[in-house]
Amino acid sequence: MKTNELITAVWPGRPYPPGAHWDGEGVNFALFSQHAQKVELCIFDEKGRHERHRIVMRERTDDIWHCYLPEARPGLAYGYRVHGPYKPEEGHRFNPHKLLIDPYAKDLVGQLRWSDALYGYTVGSKRGDLSFDRRDSAPLMPKGRVLEPAFTWGNDRRPQIAWRDMVIYEMHVRGFTMTHPDVPPQLRGTYAGLCSAPVVDYLKRLGVTTVELLPVHAYLNDHRLAEKGLQNYWGYNSLCYFAPEMRYSASLKVKEFKTMVKTLHTAGIEVILDVVYNHSCEGNQMGPTLSLRGVDNASYYITNAENRRFYDDFTGCGNTVNLEHPRALQLVMDSLRYWVEEMHVDGFRFDLAAALARESGKVENLGGFFDAIRQDPTLNRVKLIAEPWDLGHGGYHVGNFPYGWAEWNDRYRDGARAFWKGDNSTLGELGQRLTGSQDLYGWSGKRPDASINFVTAHDGFTLQDLVSYNEKHNEANAEDNRDGHNNNLSWNCGVEGPTDDPKILALRERQKRNLLATVLLSQGVPMLLAGDERGHTQVGNNNGYCQDNELSWLDWRPDAGSEALTTFVQRLITLRRAHPTFRRRNFFHGKPMEGSGVNDVCWLRPDGHEMTPEDWNDSNARSLAMVISGLGITDRGPRGEALRDDDFLLLFNAHHEALEFKLPVEHGGWRLLLDTATGVLPPEDNLCDLPQAWAQNSYPLQSRSFALMSRPTQPPPKPREEPE
Repeated sequence: MKTNELITAVWPGRPYPPGAHWDGEGVNFALFSQHAQKVELCIFDEKGRHERHRIVMRERTDDIWHCYLPEARPGLAYGYRVHGPYKPEEGHRFNPHKLLIDPYAKDLVGQLRWSDALYGYTVGSKRGDLSFDRRDSAPLMPKGRVLEPAFTWGNDRRPQIAWRDMVIYEMHVRGFTMTHPDVPPQLRGTYAGLCSAPVVDYLKRLGVTTVELLPVHAYLNDHRLAEKGLQNYWGYNSLCYFAPEMRYSASLKVKEFKTMVKTLHTAGIEVILDVVYNHSCEGNQMGPTLSLRGVDNASYYITNAENRRFYDDFTGCGNTVNLEHPRALQLVMDSLRYWVEEMHVDGFRFDLAAALARESGKVENLGGFFDAIRQDPTLNRVKLIAEPWDLGHGGYHVGNFPYGWAEWNDRYRDGARAFWKGDNSTLGELGQRLTGSQDLYGWSGKRPDASINFVTAHDGFTLQDLVSYNEKHNEANAEDNRDGHNNNLSWNCGVEGPTDDPKILALRERQKRNLLATVLLSQGVPMLLAGDERGHTQVGNNNGYCQDNELSWLDWRPDAGSEALTTFVQRLITLRRAHPTFRRRNFFHGKPMEGSGVNDVCWLRPDGHEMTPEDWNDSNARSLAMVISGLGITDRGPRGEALRDDDFLLLFNAHHEALEFKLPVEHGGWRLLLDTATGVLPPEDNLCDLPQAWAQNSYPLQSRSFALMSRPTQPPPKPREEPE
């Protein structure tokens, strides 16, 4: 059927599946709305500019409005008008003058153009959102588009990388390739650019196993940003939970995203999506009516129990999706399954995940959403990562998420930053974070891989800025520098921002190496922020959410410093991959392991004596040594074989002066693998050819430096034979 032809047949259709579903003969349309009184399906021309037909959906089954168009075909543009009470004080905001995007739309055509006509109330009215606006919003709205889902996946297989073997690389689809000289200009900033050969080769050389993409669900540019000439760059402003963002598509086709996933899988790289199910782009009661609000506001959002005109906002974005309602929960679950089953992604990182657990306003970590995921045969087999907090009361829940979930560990971030910054009373915190945060995860039976360890992420300073700025510099965001975190635990090394001082530049490079080595050699799952390995700077902006420009885009210009740091990271990842010591499944015991006679981990002062409780609590202490025994690995290999490794000695000195570390030499000499003061690391392709053994019984570690040493593990002593 061409879009300018008259629709002559409307059949009853089916209430399932939700959305617009092409079955090879026609298209079934199904829309949930519990409180609607009438639903109209609007058909548009192929570009979504002109309404051609309006069809009353007369069938209603279990609050699902549905019809079937046997003449409809993929590519058809459509939207809904939903009639019902406009009573904000009762939670209802129906307005049939506002065209609505299908919450299940899998493809969108057209761009939203901001206008007062997008609001269900009359902007500027003395009655505010209690007024009613009758202007048609259709010419300003993107439209849903019926998708032909066919795609040749061939023998695509998920890499299925074990948690302990992962190295996550958080990245932005657009910003990663916008200035990449080897990516064709027409593909830069797109899914196609991200799976181009130069990018895939770079990711493989770097050694990361998993890319975590900032939101790729179709999202909206905020009205206030559009008025300032800015763009929502991060994408935490979801408009539709099924459709990929078309600004990132060179072909403007959904299959480009699938091609990206398939290409990365072929390279052995997992794809995890950062998803935003806690709120939508419709904002608070003064926001626009674009989709969920007009479809059934009272069902999809958490409204205030005392006055349903207002929302309970646990997200800081104006509204919170109501996952206590079964249809809202179904929407999220169906979306997750779609991205796994149809788009082949490997997992999800959930933005403000605590908001998804709220029931009757409280966070319940074993609530309905988590129960639904745990029993789901599709979703309980993929990677699930929580941002374990929201902005509401009682919303901080690091360490409290259920089995099967990993968490962004901000305690790790702050502990590592504070230690290398030189703050007081940091040794105990550092020790907990290095060993997998057993204090946070061990009590519930979880393992170190429940902790996603990071020192930087998209939200906050880049690594370069963390060592270059004491204060945030967010003036470009046009919010008078009020936005963004104030407590960054950053240190500029003596000068705020750029400098030509060689001593300060050298110290900054050393601090970056310190932080990178710490995160990549800790127990748990390391996460790197894309560009940190190249010294990417945002010039002190720690909240680049609205900076879709060179400030946020990675700089790929050749630079000796960035190439040296990239090589350093490559070799660290290779070292981590080569040694199971740094990828343990179980926590340390801190005592002799059976048959070895040595502790699996031992903590020493610089003078070689074992750390005491007083040493751990010394507020002025800024140095320690960690000895890890290669015999203390309780994990088993893929065939049940016992795992053994070298012994490792990790030396930490965050003091402003050099320190002499006495080495434990009872079982032989140590070989130096790494010193961040010099950047020493064995060649990437010859990690077994270690440097010469350190001849002395002590090691001079420079100020604000980290060193790593190894030695072959001594076999356990043979049991003494009893005389006959």
